[in-house]
Amino acid sequence: MRFQTELVPACLIRRYKRFLADCTLDDGREVTAHCANPGSMMGLAEPGMRIWLEPNDDPKRKLSYGWRLVDHENGHFTGVDTALPNRAVKAALMAGLVPALAQYGTVRPEVKYGENSRIDFLLTQAGLPDAYVEVKSATLSRTPGLVEFPDSVTARGAKHLNELARMAELGHRAVLLYLVQRTDCTAFSVAADIDPTYAAAFTAARAAGLETLIISTHISPEQVTLGTELPLKG
Repeated sequence: MRFQTELVPACLIRRYKRFLADCTLDDGREVTAHCANPGSMMGLAEPGMRIWLEPNDDPKRKLSYGWRLVDHENGHFTGVDTALPNRAVKAALMAGLVPALAQYGTVRPEVKYGENSRIDFLLTQAGLPDAYVEVKSATLSRTPGLVEFPDSVTARGAKHLNELARMAELGHRAVLLYLVQRTDCTAFSVAADIDPTYAAAFTAARAAGLETLIISTHISPEQVTLGTELPLKG
């Protein structure tokens, strides 16, 4: 999936109020960018970091830039836009590019299920059990090569796990797809020390039949595309 507008490099001054980031462009101008990430962004929002912004000229938007990438300056990138995974996964599902789910012909986003929840994607195909697919963006890395989720306590995430477990118990396919939005990791683990409740819900859901897909990404200032599956550790 290509970015709609050519990204421009910048230096992060500070992230604040969760959704705002002050940055310095290469020409010296200071701008405020929208940060489409409600998480803690642990390790990804340190002042002085090299980042990439997407300009826009939409008069309906309050800010003229959106923060899209962290540049680790060693050939690796992390995507910080938590809205991007659903768009990228939707395109991949519709094109049949997720092998474990390629046999499904119908992809419906944002379908109500459970207790006042919406599943990211409901996949259906005659002769197959319905597949309930939840997408999460994984960007936390505290150990070289290992990506973790979550990066902060997430009661909403635990609720999704419980509801997916229920779908599996009812005979449906319940799939949690972690999209690894960083290019320097080769394995995935649940961050149990950050959110023990989420970790317990994850273990219980897997025992109930939850499937996990951990998919890497290829990231550049031009585009983000899905890569191969990564292993689950722990």
